[in-house]
Amino acid sequence: MVIGGGAAGFFSAIRAKDVFPEHEVIILEKSQKTLSKVKVSGGGRCNVTNIVSDPKELSSFYPRGQNFLKKAFSQFTSSDTVHWFETRGIKMKVYPDNCIFPVANNSQVIIDCFRDECERLGVQIEMSTGVQKIIKNERFTLTTSNGELDADKLIITIGGQPKKSGLQWLEEMGHTIIDPVPSLFTFNMPDEPITELMGNVIDKAKVKIKGEKLEGNGPLLITHWGMSGPAILQLSAWGARILHDKDYNFEVLVNWLDSTKEGELREKLAFCMEEYNDRHIGNVHPFPITLRLWKHLLMRSGIKETTRWRELGKNQLNKLVNTLINDCYQVNGKTTFKEEFVTAGGVSLQDINVQTMESKKVPGIFFAGEVMDIDGITGGFNFQAAWTTAFIAGSNVGT
Repeated sequence: MVIGGGAAGFFSAIRAKDVFPEHEVIILEKSQKTLSKVKVSGGGRCNVTNIVSDPKELSSFYPRGQNFLKKAFSQFTSSDTVHWFETRGIKMKVYPDNCIFPVANNSQVIIDCFRDECERLGVQIEMSTGVQKIIKNERFTLTTSNGELDADKLIITIGGQPKKSGLQWLEEMGHTIIDPVPSLFTFNMPDEPITELMGNVIDKAKVKIKGEKLEGNGPLLITHWGMSGPAILQLSAWGARILHDKDYNFEVLVNWLDSTKEGELREKLAFCMEEYNDRHIGNVHPFPITLRLWKHLLMRSGIKETTRWRELGKNQLNKLVNTLINDCYQVNGKTTFKEEFVTAGGVSLQDINVQTMESKKVPGIFFAGEVMDIDGITGGFNFQAAWTTAFIAGSNVGT
């Protein structure tokens, strides 16, 4: 019996039925929809995985679960994921950021693949069947919204839960639950004028949390509520618990020029003063940012757009340097990243056998996906953890 009709639920059920065809495999889904997160992933395109496949390197993209996953990825890694889908007719494409999507650029092909595999193998899917209670005697007895069911083995794939209460029944069975907190989210800056520049994208930026050793790198998107993009989402994942403890009120420091250092920047500005000389500073600049953002940064530095480059004084240069590579913004709140809700927390990995995904506390229960205390940054990593743990659980549930 597989509890949860998401990515990990389908993948583990298909693997279990494939390896143990004599067993009856049933997916129980409490809602009227399955594979909801697969549907919306990657803007509806489904970021299936990432090109990184070495277990050690791949595991480094997970703020929680690195050592656990390093061992798990040695059994099933991202290249195995690509092979699994392509042998079922789903061609994949690698993008410049190393993310892997279906060539069809549509998550529906992944959903259709799972449903076709379930039909081919004979995996049953029961919708609107929420599990309310589990009792273990010789077998497991499940009290559901549609009556009682019995099972020899269970694979728990209910995904991340926003509150610990959603995992209370697993705690009552003896499992240690790590308090869930949001992992991937964007930063709200309601009092910052930079939101007027919504839509501006900086291809390479570096973002830090003031007073913490946390850093995010990559594209940054200015939104009508604050800041988003991979650099921000990385920061939110690595700092999930720290930012939760700060109640999402903190300051971020932005280097708009990626890893540019102060000395290098001062040389560049000296060149500009000579090269652009009489030209207005608001009309021309050499940096990889939009003119709108440049004018905003000039305003923050107290420099008028009509100032000529050669007229920049020492104090103005100092302010401009600081603004370009150490710009400070107040964050007050967060917004979940689209519909792709991800949590840090869940069932403690200390309670799970990494070789089989079986519970060390309750034999016969297996785990897969985000119900465990595992989460990755954006880029296909959360799905890869789901595929890997589901593959291992499905491979061992019938033994």
